[in-house]
Amino acid sequence: MDLYSIRILRSQPLRLALTVGGIALCIVLMLFLLSVYRGVADGSVEYIRQNKADLWILQRNATNILRGSSVLFANHGKQIQKIPGVKSVSPVLLLLSAVKKGDQEATVFLTGYDPTSRFGGPPELAEGRSVKTDQEIVLDQAFAKKYHFKVGDWAQIQGDTLRIVGISKRTNAFVTQYAFVTLHCAQSLIGFPGIVTCYLVKVKEGEDRQIVSRQIQKKVSGVEVYDHQTFLQNNIREMQSGFLPFIYTVAAIGVIVLTAILSLLLSINILERRKDFAVMKTIGSTNGFLSKLIIQQALLISSAGFVVALVLFFPMVTLIEKISPEVSSKSSPEQIVVVLLGLGGMSLISSFVSMQRLRRIYTLEVFS
Repeated sequence: MDLYSIRILRSQPLRLALTVGGIALCIVLMLFLLSVYRGVADGSVEYIRQNKADLWILQRNATNILRGSSVLFANHGKQIQKIPGVKSVSPVLLLLSAVKKGDQEATVFLTGYDPTSRFGGPPELAEGRSVKTDQEIVLDQAFAKKYHFKVGDWAQIQGDTLRIVGISKRTNAFVTQYAFVTLHCAQSLIGFPGIVTCYLVKVKEGEDRQIVSRQIQKKVSGVEVYDHQTFLQNNIREMQSGFLPFIYTVAAIGVIVLTAILSLLLSINILERRKDFAVMKTIGSTNGFLSKLIIQQALLISSAGFVVALVLFFPMVTLIEKISPEVSSKSSPEQIVVVLLGLGGMSLISSFVSMQRLRRIYTLEVFS
């Protein structure tokens, strides 16, 4: 690295500090967006991913449970159970419901399931156990932290008081969180005892899932049948369509701001040292050499900003999750590498933008 590049930057320490700080904040924003997206992506579909049923059966034209609606009846379950090759049928009812604790009230994605069946319950428990009776409930870990619930407390749902017997993990969908009760309890809350959202089917060992799927589609009217992987992808796609545009928009703003800050600083440095560059041109410095100086400055500034961002990022995420437990983030080395590569690209763009000013510097300016 050329010492002259370092000397140029050190000549204005306050300006350098402000620039590095601004770049660091932009990088922190990008890292945070990526980590939140990863947290939301996992939390939104982890319930589906962990309930590895062979087949998911919903109302006709329904493709997902995140933003779609599906209404099936108990009779559908009886018909499905009679299909050759079906080993078990697990009903699940999903609905939005308000949970109260004193004056506090918040909405959860209430999941009613049969505790005796294989599927439908929480993916993983942080503490406690799953529900066994209609007077019990399992709450999401982030939801419990935010509203200060713990195992053994009581929660009110639509006038019913349920005892919290467990705290679940991997059930934070960011906008809302899952909660789990018995199927009978969920059906009682909406007043329709025979209603379910979907059926999770386990196929007998050795049976062809596609054949069983076609038989269900043929013999049970008004349903759609998905294998586990297809249904998971349907929900991932639905999650992305609602969240990715926001991520892209904010990230694009961060990229523009970062590039503008770096381009401005480099351009100011060139203007302030205009005569120095003219002298270098007079003594034979090539445009390639001068361009190299600008690129070195850009890389030095962005590298310093990246280091500061890493120092700030992890404590900031810890603080945010402590203040707002529903903000679930997941960081990985891959995310850091992606941001680092993007930062390198933006540094080069800023360098090329500011290099245009070098062309307007002439050797005769030395004598002016």
